[in-house]
Amino acid sequence: MSADPRVSIHPDSSVLLAAIAARLITKLVDTQDRYGDATIVLTGGTMGIGTLRAVAESPACRAVDWSKVNVWWGDERFVAADSPDRNVVQARAALLDQLPLDPARVHVPGDSDKFKSPDDAAADYAQQLQEAAAREHEADFSDSRPDEPGPLPRFDVLLLGVGPDAHVASLFPEMAGIRETKPTVVGVTNSPKPPPERISLTLPALKSADEVWMLVAGEDKAGAVGLALAGAGPVQVPAAGARGRNRTLWLIDADAAAQVPENLLRKEPASA
Repeated sequence: MSADPRVSIHPDSSVLLAAIAARLITKLVDTQDRYGDATIVLTGGTMGIGTLRAVAESPACRAVDWSKVNVWWGDERFVAADSPDRNVVQARAALLDQLPLDPARVHVPGDSDKFKSPDDAAADYAQQLQEAAAREHEADFSDSRPDEPGPLPRFDVLLLGVGPDAHVASLFPEMAGIRETKPTVVGVTNSPKPPPERISLTLPALKSADEVWMLVAGEDKAGAVGLALAGAGPVQVPAAGARGRNRTLWLIDADAAAQVPENLLRKEPASA
C-alpha cells in the first residue's frame, strides 16, 4: 500500500538542500546497517543536482559506504553520452565522481550514441532492472513478457523533482508515459520540455520504491505542489501519483508551500 504523504517545509532552498542531504546520508547509513547495501534512484533538475552537491559538501558524506550503494536514475535525456543535458553527466560532476563507487553498481541509462531510439534505450534499461532483480531475488525472470510489469530490484529511496506543470521524472501530464501501467521503463519522443527525447521509469516503477522523496523549491512550483497534495489525479498531475510503499516525503521550501492544504503543513525550524 502506498504511503500517505508527509510535508516538511523549510525556510528557503539553501536550508532545504542541506536538510535533504543530511536526511539522505542518514537514510543510506541506516539502510546499509539493515541490508548491507543501499539503493538510491536519482533525479536531475535544480533540486536533484543541488541535493548531490549538498551531499558532497557535508562532513557526514563519508559515513556512507559508497562502495555498497546501488545507483539508478528515474529518467534521462536521450542525447549524446557526454552532453551536459544528461542527468548522469550532471550527477557525476556534482557528486558521483568524488565517491569510491563500485562501477558495477552504477546503472546508467542508454544514450543516443549507443541506441537508435528512446524505445531501444528504455528496453535496455528495463533489462538492466530485470537482471538486477534476478540477482537480488536469486530468481530467473528471463521468461517475463514485455507487456507485463517487469521485475524490479529493491529501491530504498527514490528522489523526484516536480515541474511547474507537475511532471515527475519524464512523465508529463496527459501524455502516453503517465498512462503506462505494464512496462517499467518507457521511451518519450515528444516531451513538452526540451530535449524532446527521453527515457523514464513508469509510475508503477516509481511507486515500487520503499520511500519516495519529492524535492521542490520556488514559487513557480506552488500550484503543482498544491494540486498534487490536494488529491488530483495522476494523469493530469503526475506528481500526485508518486508515492512510496512505506513513506512519501514532500521536502519543500516556503515558496513552494504557498498552496499546500493547511492540514498537511509541517514547518521545520531554520536551523534544520
